[in-house]
Amino acid sequence: MKKLVGAGAFVHREPNDYVEQLRTESMSVGTYSIPVGGVDDQAPHHQEEIYVVTAGRATFVTPDGAEPIGPGDVLFVPAEKEHRFVDITEDLSLLVVFAPPYSGR
Repeated sequence: MKKLVGAGAFVHREPNDYVEQLRTESMSVGTYSIPVGGVDDQAPHHQEEIYVVTAGRATFVTPDGAEPIGPGDVLFVPAEKEHRFVDITEDLSLLVVFAPPYSGR
C-alpha cells in the first residue's frame, strides 16, 4: 500500500502545474492544477485518462461538446482525444490517472 499525501491538492504555479505522485508499469497518478483565468495548453495524450475534480470550477471541452465541471466530477478521456479545460472561474485541481503511465508533454 502507498498513501499519496497531497494528491489532488491545488498547487499555485504559473501558468499551470502537473506533479506526478505515483508511477507503476501500468499507470501513473498525478495532480494537475490550473489557476483562475489560466490557460490549459495540453495536447492529446497517448494514454487513457481519468480526471477527478477535487477543487475548482471550469468548462471541459472536447470535439463532442462542452460540460461545466466542479468538485466531485469524474471525467474519462480516451487516448489521443482532443480535450482541455477553459473558463476556469475557481482555482482548478484535478487528480489524474493515466494508463499506461504518463510519458510527458
